Amino acid sequence: MGRVIIHVDMDAFYASVEELDHPEYRGKPVIVGADPAGGKGRGVVSAASYAARRFGVHSALPVSRAFRLCPQGIFVAPRMERYVEVSRAVFAIFRNYTDLVEGLSLDEAFLDVTGSVRLFGDGPQIGRKIKEEIRTGLGLISSVGIAPTKFVAKIASDIEKPDGFVVVGEEEVGGFLRPLPVSRLWGVGEKTAEVLKRRGLTTIGDVAAINPKDLAAILGEHGLHLSGLARGMDPRPVVPDLAAKSIGNEVTFDGDTADGEVIRRTLLGLADRVAARLRAEGVKAAGLTLKFRDEEFKTITRSLLLGSPSNVTDDLYKAALELLLRTGWKGERKVRLLGLTAGRLETKVRGQEELFADLREREKHQSAEGAVDAIRRKFGRGLIRRAALVKNPKS
Repeated sequence: MGRVIIHVDMDAFYASVEELDHPEYRGKPVIVGADPAGGKGRGVVSAASYAARRFGVHSALPVSRAFRLCPQGIFVAPRMERYVEVSRAVFAIFRNYTDLVEGLSLDEAFLDVTGSVRLFGDGPQIGRKIKEEIRTGLGLISSVGIAPTKFVAKIASDIEKPDGFVVVGEEEVGGFLRPLPVSRLWGVGEKTAEVLKRRGLTTIGDVAAINPKDLAAILGEHGLHLSGLARGMDPRPVVPDLAAKSIGNEVTFDGDTADGEVIRRTLLGLADRVAARLRAEGVKAAGLTLKFRDEEFKTITRSLLLGSPSNVTDDLYKAALELLLRTGWKGERKVRLLGLTAGRLETKVRGQEELFADLREREKHQSAEGAVDAIRRKFGRGLIRRAALVKNPKS
């Protein structure tokens, strides 16, 4: 028996979770991302519901443009802790059917169910069970693709979104791929597509029909890879338990600023969000990177190793301030964007804590922040904030 690979992609995941938690949003254009500030916001869209997409709104679109396209949209700030929580529930469903689960992001994964068919039925039966469990158990919609390879399964899950379900049998791969545009091939961007188009290669079938050596003459080694994909050849295995390499967050200011208080408060907010995501993932960071972009769009990154791996806000914030100093910024130029990324993630902290670290104090911080996480999960992130993040706290 050949391989049975399933690709599951949650439809408009962030926006769908918002609709799940706020039933009054359902069927309306929900846009997750930065504050549009009445069309003057300078961040980007993280996700958009399908109702919003009908207005031309999509992820990575400047939020100011999204507001102009859909001023009646419901704009909401991302709640990463909540999305992580729901993602864990989705992946728990996957693991009921196979241990071979390769997560690509919070809302997307490959499953190799080849060894599960005797227990749960064939690929389509397993795919339908997973899709139905996600719908009835979590109230969310997914698109599922089933095929002998990862490449074909990925295309299959995307071809009929949203709420898609496409099965491509081993003998159907060639016919399925043949009419699709070359842009569907992994690794074919606009420039490569244009190169192929100039040679009359506009569909995957065209690429499959050309001699691999001729394609290599055009695109080098990459051409041989594309030739194999066009023929449905993709031997890559599903690699389970791929840990996140980094967790980050960034902010684009509504207006360029050199205000030191605003910048420090922003770094604290970033540290708070990143630390919360680390805790939600059950990991600690051993490294931290600051992204700094000034008013002239000059971008500087600075990185350091933490004294010991941590997921405590104060630890990340202190390191972020050190990184800000390392950029050389002294308030002489305005800042456009700040980003903070935690890396070198560890699930188990190796080695000893710093020799003179106050472990009791660290445990108190972790306990307090765990309590804050629980409150935010239940009542929303805006209910509880650090005093330092409130612009004009009253005594």
